[in-house]
Amino acid sequence: MKYTNENIINLPLEKVVTLFDNAENLPKWMEGLQSYEHLSGTPGQPGAKARLKFKMGGREMDMIETITANHLPHELSGTYEMNGVVNFISNKFERISENQTRYYTENEFKFQGFMKFIAFLMPGAFKKQSQKYLDAFKAFAESQA
Repeated sequence: MKYTNENIINLPLEKVVTLFDNAENLPKWMEGLQSYEHLSGTPGQPGAKARLKFKMGGREMDMIETITANHLPHELSGTYEMNGVVNFISNKFERISENQTRYYTENEFKFQGFMKFIAFLMPGAFKKQSQKYLDAFKAFAESQA
């Protein structure tokens, strides 16, 4: 499953990227994130790994992040793996004007086992959750102006 989400943030590109590229900010906009633990590699650089622990509803999830590309201020990409799901995400940033930045994500999900069934039944839920994170980041970023 592939899709793209986007929004416009009313801040300069440099400010948006600085806020986005700081792991300490993740709990401020990533709902359900309980912890972010660096595991290996140079943080933010290709090959770096981290463990993200989420609690969504009554469910706890562990996810392994692997950075695959860092071309900031324009792109930061990675894979996010958990039981039965691999999500490939490219976070992209584009200057629209001096005080506006387009933030968009290109997502590709691959499913295994039971998660194939869930994805078949609720394909829109994945795109909706991705947009929720983009909107939350926009609100967080603009509150830091």
